[in-house]
Amino acid sequence: MKHILLIATGGTIACKTTEDGLTPMLSSEELLDYVPKAKKFCTVDAIQVMNIDSTNMHPRHWIEIAEAVENAYDDYDGFVIAHGTDTMAYTAAALTYLIQNSRKPIVVTGSQRPISMDVTDAKQNLLDSLRYASWSKAHGVSVVFGGKVIAGSRARKMNTKSYDAFSSINYPNIAVIQDKGIVQYMNPSVSEGGVRFYHTMNPRVFVLKLIPGIDAEILRLAEERYDAFILESYGVGGIPEGEYYHFQEEIARLIEKGKIVILTTQAIFEGSDITIYRSGHVAKAELGIMESYDMTLEATVTKLMWILGQTTDPETVRTMFYETVADDMLSQTPDPLDDFDNL
Repeated sequence: MKHILLIATGGTIACKTTEDGLTPMLSSEELLDYVPKAKKFCTVDAIQVMNIDSTNMHPRHWIEIAEAVENAYDDYDGFVIAHGTDTMAYTAAALTYLIQNSRKPIVVTGSQRPISMDVTDAKQNLLDSLRYASWSKAHGVSVVFGGKVIAGSRARKMNTKSYDAFSSINYPNIAVIQDKGIVQYMNPSVSEGGVRFYHTMNPRVFVLKLIPGIDAEILRLAEERYDAFILESYGVGGIPEGEYYHFQEEIARLIEKGKIVILTTQAIFEGSDITIYRSGHVAKAELGIMESYDMTLEATVTKLMWILGQTTDPETVRTMFYETVADDMLSQTPDPLDDFDNL
């Protein structure tokens, strides 16, 4: 029988109703009381590392969660992290980079309704997560929610209220959990060597969602507070230009100052390809702007935070960003700075 550690962080699953709205109040041990069926297939210990609304999640909290796993790693067969849904995809992605190459499963789950309610998805999600964490084929970081197992680097919250809240973006579901069975679709890659834990992240990453009419001056205003800039552009990706825009000048200045600039897309599926249109082609060829390809925004943000926690050298950042970690990026070409004459 597998030995699992439940790590509680708060979130809707642990909420009770108060006069100020739903508030995380239940302890990790109280959460376990709602899933007695888990005793049939695993033994579970429980710890509480925080008890917060996931809206308040911070990169320092991600490090605390990763350290809780690291401190107990040799003593358990798997880990389940009970978490709020609003920033769950960010946490799962962050843990993908903070805990790499784990042969043991690290499952992030939660619910759209508190576990204490009569009608709730929490009990099933928690039971499914404990079951998956006890499965001999499970490994690495994943999100288990609504009967789906999603790679930690590929999860995104798609619905605000319905139980089918999360989807896997640009990557198949790893598995589905049906009744007491697990049907595996994918076997995520694992590198040679043992598990690797990291302990630093740099939160100085700025995300700017482009809209028609936006002023590039905002980059100048933010540059002293941030080390990296992610621009959410339209479609396959492009940088606004013409008489009303001066983004290329501002981006060139940021890169000259050693800042990291990455272009991603506001479209959820299929990813970026900024060489297709002139508005992106020139920015990549002349400015050396990076792009996120098929990565989720959550993975792009947390990967940058992880990389910048290890180095600030722009070329090293570029190299590390384009190295695939836990299947987070699959569609890019081998050399991010291709020969543009051949396009």
